Amino acid sequence: MSIETTLEQQQTEQVGPCTAIELMIHPREHDIGSLVVRRVLPTRGRRMVGPWIFFDHMGPARFEPGQGVDVRPHPHINLATVTYLFDGEMLHRDSLGNELTIKPGEINLMVAGRGIVHSERQREEVKLAGHDLDGLQLWLALPEADEEMAPEFHHYDREQIPAMEVDGVAVRVLIGSAYGCQSPVKTFAETLYLEASLKAGQRLTLPDGVDERAIYVVKGRLTALGSAIDEHSMAVLHSGHAVTVEAVEDTQLALIGGQRLSQRHIWWNFVSSRRERIDQAKQDWKNGVFPIVPGDEDEFIPLPEGP
Repeated sequence: MSIETTLEQQQTEQVGPCTAIELMIHPREHDIGSLVVRRVLPTRGRRMVGPWIFFDHMGPARFEPGQGVDVRPHPHINLATVTYLFDGEMLHRDSLGNELTIKPGEINLMVAGRGIVHSERQREEVKLAGHDLDGLQLWLALPEADEEMAPEFHHYDREQIPAMEVDGVAVRVLIGSAYGCQSPVKTFAETLYLEASLKAGQRLTLPDGVDERAIYVVKGRLTALGSAIDEHSMAVLHSGHAVTVEAVEDTQLALIGGQRLSQRHIWWNFVSSRRERIDQAKQDWKNGVFPIVPGDEDEFIPLPEGP
């Protein structure tokens, strides 16, 4: 199914100009077996925040023995996927021949460029035991000059990601630059992505200096200049506002943002600045033009029906 046809599933709430918050997004939950997925971006009210065009919170979920995640091979173009886990693990395979397990605190950056295919599963020994999964999967739109670059895959261990305390708050700079630290994760447009964990009553002044920013509350509850941001909600911030958040209870947040890009079209797993490029990708997947995933050649997700 095209993401374009499901944008009405999210609920948005316009917030007054006198607050730090421009828009509140309340995602709808999608129960796919034992896994609850909350789709935050895109919505009808907001397609992108900086270069970020897709934001899914998968979990938290508890899998019984024999259950797990099995996302069959599927294609992407003109974007980069960013996978970050809080709990559990996932097995990544792609058409470049990469195969590795991502664990909490690590980052997988897969750059689709002109086209890549990947699968997301779990190791059999993990599936045989009861296990948990909680994490974020995001997509970055590539600048137009980079949309047709050769595909790439980058993995960053937990120890490579800068971690610090800011006014007593534990912060990790996942992508971009903040609080005097620079993440090693490769960027294309100016990009910001960080994680912070606040104890009840703690405050954190958010980094600024990028075109657009938004806060997602992974768990807990925040206030920002008197406005509440509830668990599993995203607050898109007004540009140019200095924003300090305060934790009403123990809270984990993700901050995303960066350079404002030109309009992007999104259909299923395809993102591009050109509609005709998405049409071509549809035909290429239908006709078997995309490469296969070594070690995962027997299955694939068919092209959805629809416009």
